[in-house]
Amino acid sequence: MTDTAVLDIARQALTISAKLAIPILAVSLVVGTIISLLQAVTQVQEMTLTFVPKVLAIAVVLMVTGGWMLNQLVEFTRGLYELAPTLLR
Repeated sequence: MTDTAVLDIARQALTISAKLAIPILAVSLVVGTIISLLQAVTQVQEMTLTFVPKVLAIAVVLMVTGGWMLNQLVEFTRGLYELAPTLLR
């Protein structure tokens, strides 16, 4: 196994983890910002008010994009299994 192969696998792993995290992080950021603005306008400073909408929004994102995320992980893993015999020489 060469160091370029290791670096390529690491790059692919970081890329796929970023692709899978972006939808969840983006929705969490948007929902958190909207709730924070509403709290600033209404001056209601309740911590659970930000937590519950974020959890619900993340659950919706996971339901919508969960199949795509699973497909991406399966393809990455399949690629690693197909690459394994050439790396173990």
